[in-house]
Amino acid sequence: MESLKTYFNKSEIRHVLFWMGIFLYFTLSANIDNYNSYLQIVESYIIFIAIQILLAYTCLYYLVPVFLNKGKTGLFALWLIILLVFMYALYILYRIYYYDVRYFEYYSPIVQHYAKQSFWERLSSFSVFLSKSIKFLTPTALLLMFRFYKNQQNYLKLNEQKKIAELTALKNQLNPHFLFNTLNNLYALAIKKSDQAPEVIEKLSDILDYMLYRCNSKFVSIQKEIELIENYIALEKIRYGNRVRISFKNSSTEDSKIAPLLLLTFIENAFKHGVSQELKEAFISITISSDNNHIIFNIENSKSTISVENKNQKCIGLSNVQKQLDLLYGEDYSLDIKEENDKYCVHLILEAK
Repeated sequence: MESLKTYFNKSEIRHVLFWMGIFLYFTLSANIDNYNSYLQIVESYIIFIAIQILLAYTCLYYLVPVFLNKGKTGLFALWLIILLVFMYALYILYRIYYYDVRYFEYYSPIVQHYAKQSFWERLSSFSVFLSKSIKFLTPTALLLMFRFYKNQQNYLKLNEQKKIAELTALKNQLNPHFLFNTLNNLYALAIKKSDQAPEVIEKLSDILDYMLYRCNSKFVSIQKEIELIENYIALEKIRYGNRVRISFKNSSTEDSKIAPLLLLTFIENAFKHGVSQELKEAFISITISSDNNHIIFNIENSKSTISVENKNQKCIGLSNVQKQLDLLYGEDYSLDIKEENDKYCVHLILEAK
């Protein structure tokens, strides 16, 4: 079955089947009462099929790429009309010198009258030319539609691959940034020979296990992200101790799904810019809630009285998460970041997946 599927997926085979279908449609839908035999039906439509094939591939492989794709619409229309006139003339010659001679006696009086007309009389009949041109162009239009559909599918596939590649690159930037800060925590505890070091290693192991093996999907359960956040907060509590007051409230539903590692970036940023530079007690307040349609995330953190960084410099983590939101959610999210006199506030609403 696989080899048969591969065989029929070949472009040449599909084109042959397409033209066989067009030919069978014309011949099988013809009224046999108007013809002397099936051979007459075949010879009546064989010229149609031949002209349609010539017209279709001339348009597909010459007129469209040379003129239409380059914005030369006027030249495309001009050459298409010239091509249609030429094909119509070819059709008239076939009728005059072969088909009409062979089957004249079987014609009705009206058709016999038309068959007696000269080449130029037939060629100058605009209504007949227009009617034949529509029939000539119908398969061409179908093939162009098929090509457009295929190109759109390829474009969507390439766009999706590009999006995945961009997201992978962004995660590869984000994860080392997070790990660097966490390893700094562990290093500080090791210097102090703290008994909390084994606990840090255990939680860091859980975090690494999740980040390396459990968050490769585009969307993950929000509860998995909650566990990651709780582990991260526990590590930071060990590091900062009484220097930070942390409030974390979670009322999200288990069925909600979210893009991995998004919320962690905001929390990490709150510790980096609101706690690490503050000599007095800092605070961080985090709330996460969800319903059937949205996930709502809020975080507030105290503003450091000491700033060693350029305020206009945008954090790499926040820049990355903004790009991830654009790629994964498009317009289905709302992000509001505010800087007040004594605190920073982030309000994020995501469409639940």
